[in-house]
Amino acid sequence: MHPLHRAPAIALSLLPALAAAHGIDAERGGADAAFDVVRVEVSAETHWLEFRMQVAGEAGAHRPEAAGGLGGAPVYSYVWPTGLDTAAVGFGPEQGILALAVTAHPDFDDTPAFDEDGDGDPDNDGGRWHSHWVVLVPAEEDCPGGLKVRDIPEGEEPELPATWPGLPLYIDSPGYTPLVDGDSVTVRVPFRDAGALEGSAFDGVTSGLRVNESVHAPLLCVEDVFDVASGDLDLPGRVE
Repeated sequence: MHPLHRAPAIALSLLPALAAAHGIDAERGGADAAFDVVRVEVSAETHWLEFRMQVAGEAGAHRPEAAGGLGGAPVYSYVWPTGLDTAAVGFGPEQGILALAVTAHPDFDDTPAFDEDGDGDPDNDGGRWHSHWVVLVPAEEDCPGGLKVRDIPEGEEPELPATWPGLPLYIDSPGYTPLVDGDSVTVRVPFRDAGALEGSAFDGVTSGLRVNESVHAPLLCVEDVFDVASGDLDLPGRVE
């Protein structure tokens, strides 16, 4: 059993969400406080979207224990699934659910263009909280959480963002530094015209993922759902 709250599928209704203008308020309880979502917001400025998630306890207080290698590596995450088209950040259009994720995973580094800890080695920072765009799709039975990061089959060359880290996944490593402070996780993401995204849908999820032990598809599965702000992943939030 995972040390944190475990749920069999992300589509389960975990907690009732409370109506709130544009953002999502969720009741406390049902998950470890570091992953117990109480408020999720996405706001637009001229050239920025700001993603913010508030939890009941200290955000980022728990990181996964290393498994010793890429196969079977655990990942903890704070995730904003959105209604944005996947083409908005450089993937091909209509490839799945575009989600912004803040993750930590000590077994591997998937941000090769960035040296998050400033020690001169860009390949040893996976255990630090960092950001990704990911494309989520329904998963096979091999994924207990019901979703996975979309795989790239061998031989296919899909449209991908310029900062794709080279993994056979629909994942981007854009280098947006998350602020993990107190009870909140905040990420500011640049867009040429963020105002045009006003009204876009979003939700908030905290979860654990795991790399396939055999390092083949499905490569990165949602394994544990800690909390879902809306309760059923129906993306009730709206960018304000």
